[in-house]
Amino acid sequence: MATDDTTRATTTTTTVTRRRGAPRQRRRGERSRAASIGLHATLLVAAAIAVFPPLWLLVTSFKPKTDTFTRSLVSGFTLDNYDHVINDTEFLTWFGNSVVIVLATTVIGVFISSTTGYALSRFRFPGMRPLMWTLLLTQMFPMAVLIVPLYNLMSRYGLLNQPVGLVVTYLTIAVPFCAWMMKSFFDTIPVAIDESGRVDGLNPFGVFWRLIMPLAKPGLAVTAFYSFVTAWAEVAFATAFMTGERNLTLAGGLQTFVNQHTQDWHLMTAAAVLIAVPAILVFGYAQRHLQSGLTAGATKA
Repeated sequence: MATDDTTRATTTTTTVTRRRGAPRQRRRGERSRAASIGLHATLLVAAAIAVFPPLWLLVTSFKPKTDTFTRSLVSGFTLDNYDHVINDTEFLTWFGNSVVIVLATTVIGVFISSTTGYALSRFRFPGMRPLMWTLLLTQMFPMAVLIVPLYNLMSRYGLLNQPVGLVVTYLTIAVPFCAWMMKSFFDTIPVAIDESGRVDGLNPFGVFWRLIMPLAKPGLAVTAFYSFVTAWAEVAFATAFMTGERNLTLAGGLQTFVNQHTQDWHLMTAAAVLIAVPAILVFGYAQRHLQSGLTAGATKA
């Protein structure tokens, strides 16, 4: 008994000594204090770099023209830039043009992408694989390569300076990617739901519209947001296909403030802030669905 007590006491003393003298063993995957500090410092620097451009854009929009390139913060705070952009330019006309084009692109793009993705996910038909490859290959061409052929097509069919021309153009950009994404999302929905709908007497479109679409809200949110961003922030096609100040969209209208004749950076920054507000609101509304929708669309491709 005495020997056992002595051994136990010795073991306890050794353990305590090790705990006090030796450094604590880190668990697997646990970072050291120095590594944790370095990681947080890096994240803070990256966040500052990411936030600085839009923050400086916002600050510059409240500066008078004479202080545009000064490094000081808003020394002469003014709202004249916003007042001039809204009341003395065609900004409201550009805004109306953009809203019409964006709404049409988003609604039509979501419908075509969802129906195409559902058909590719649920049905087997002749030409299915070439169609899938066509949708995929269209994503390989840079946007600049498509401007000339699309311009020739729009000119031939009289769609230049027409909102319909831009809507069709934006659909050619958004639909292939969104259709692939919606197919991947529909692949995650059990086929048993379709079968139960057909047993209840629904036709294929009824199954799609009444049963599958309510379950596909995250994927639809991502598709709608991508279509919205494609049409709202695009510049190249908007300036190539639309001429005349009253026909421009918001992205094309920005170029009227800074070009070879004028250099109104203070007005351009104010207009850019006004253009960013709707995009921020749309993102804030849709963001709760974006993560789940993007994740579901990336699981099966």
